[in-house]
Amino acid sequence: MLDPIIAFFQRVFAAIGRGIGMVVAWLLWPFLAAHGWYRDRSWIIKGPILAVLVLLVIVYGQFIYRTQVWHAFDPAFVQAYKFEERTVPAGSPLPGEANRCQDLAVVMMSAALTDQNVNQNSWVSSTLLYKLGLFGLDWDTTPFMDNKASFQRGVNQVVRRTAIQLADNLGRVRGTSGINNDLQDARGNIQFDEGTWYFGTDPFGFKTPTPSYYRAAVESWNRFNTSLANCESVFDTRSDNLLQLLDGMASDLGNTSDILRRRSEEFNAGWFDTRADDRFWFAYGQLYAQYAILRATRADFGDVIRERNLTAIWTELELQLQASLRIRPAIISNGSEDGWIMPTHLATMGFYILRVRSNMVEIRAILDR
Repeated sequence: MLDPIIAFFQRVFAAIGRGIGMVVAWLLWPFLAAHGWYRDRSWIIKGPILAVLVLLVIVYGQFIYRTQVWHAFDPAFVQAYKFEERTVPAGSPLPGEANRCQDLAVVMMSAALTDQNVNQNSWVSSTLLYKLGLFGLDWDTTPFMDNKASFQRGVNQVVRRTAIQLADNLGRVRGTSGINNDLQDARGNIQFDEGTWYFGTDPFGFKTPTPSYYRAAVESWNRFNTSLANCESVFDTRSDNLLQLLDGMASDLGNTSDILRRRSEEFNAGWFDTRADDRFWFAYGQLYAQYAILRATRADFGDVIRERNLTAIWTELELQLQASLRIRPAIISNGSEDGWIMPTHLATMGFYILRVRSNMVEIRAILDR
């Protein structure tokens, strides 16, 4: 009685096996044909072809390494700086030390975040193979090789915003019009295009690649901090400066939240949404950098935070950022909010972003009273 059933399943599995064999043969045929052609050629032809193949293996191996290996990635790296041990606000004379002032933790973090992006790691967005894409298809539109680039751009977006505030407000004393040259230079360099290799839109216009500009910004920030530590530059810890810094961060988070919302609502493709990982890792990089900058801001504006009774809510802000940085799924899914097979990581990240932004808005409202 079981023989017909067994025979049926045998035929089914045999058909499946033949189908798989045909697919494998179809995939391998170009390589087998190329191997046959290559085997019959002389070494005059074989040599250059082999050299090109070896070069491609080396170049793409390096590209894969640069995009997949993340150096110095640690959401809690700012804790190693021990900003909580600082006793005076930024720009104030250090007790018991002649002609020595407290340097600026925000500048230190801006330099450290940029150093992670371009010195401890390769800046992916401007590398040649990243710009060439996958057979001409932009890597950002594929699910491969783009997570690190998106993360770096998220970090850089926060640093750019901070650089503007440093040059226009934080590094100036109320009532004066002078802009610190080092902060001005850093702002200009960090705003440079994120994707420039050696050629821009003009193919004949030789240019310095993006990482060189960002390294110059790091040097400018370090010069400013050295000058501030020697009491040669100024920094004014005013509540309106803190308000403007938070206002810019909250605005950026609002934009990112809207991007995540629209992607989550319009492209419920679960694990098959090829742009979900870009959106997620850009937002993650943004929160990663904001956490570092805000920990530094707490040290620089310690007096303002205590005087305005912001300690509790500021601590809550940092806890919300820490919670958001614990979300690191291996595969980013953009499923529906009520789905049980494919999760919705974009909506989850958007939820944390809104919580962080809510804390920022509340602190801003207190400072604006």
